[in-house]
Amino acid sequence: MDLGPVFEKIEKIKMPIRIVILAGTVILLGGLFIWFYYIPKSEEIVKTRNEIAALEQKLTKAKITARRLAQFEAEWAQVDTQFKDALKLLPNTKEIPTLLKTITQLGSDSELEFRLFSPQREKMQDFYVEIPVSIEVKGNYHHVAVFFDKVGAMERIVNILNVSMAPDAARSTTLNTRCDAVTYRFKGESDGAPPK
Repeated sequence: MDLGPVFEKIEKIKMPIRIVILAGTVILLGGLFIWFYYIPKSEEIVKTRNEIAALEQKLTKAKITARRLAQFEAEWAQVDTQFKDALKLLPNTKEIPTLLKTITQLGSDSELEFRLFSPQREKMQDFYVEIPVSIEVKGNYHHVAVFFDKVGAMERIVNILNVSMAPDAARSTTLNTRCDAVTYRFKGESDGAPPK
């Protein structure tokens, strides 16, 4: 192909028009470069910088948390110990019969005669269950007080409520004592969801 006539036509174009064509070509190529390459890469750079900033924030938080890890572990150990202590105070379902036998044994050891020992219906609370037991014992005041003291010294929580005492006979030192012993246990999954 002969390019001679094309170059002759270009040579005939005046210099200011050549400069305008050159400038237009440079501007067109620059615009295409900016539109198709620079702007997308700039957006990518901004997005990447934002991601880096977010990751640096997470890293800073993680470093702070890592520095406090020993403190968190110590707090966890303390809470775990407190929870285990609470479990000692509130027996689970399997331990209730043993606990009730222990109360009966404490009464016998205190030289009391049991006339009534009747477990009542459990009462559901937020996260625990009350287990009341109606008790009637016969013995002198000192023996009843020793029994109440022994029950109060138990590792498990047992409250003695609604105490009433009456002499067995007129001018007798032997008392018929009625009371409710209330112990507690944690509410389990079988007890249903706690009320809202």
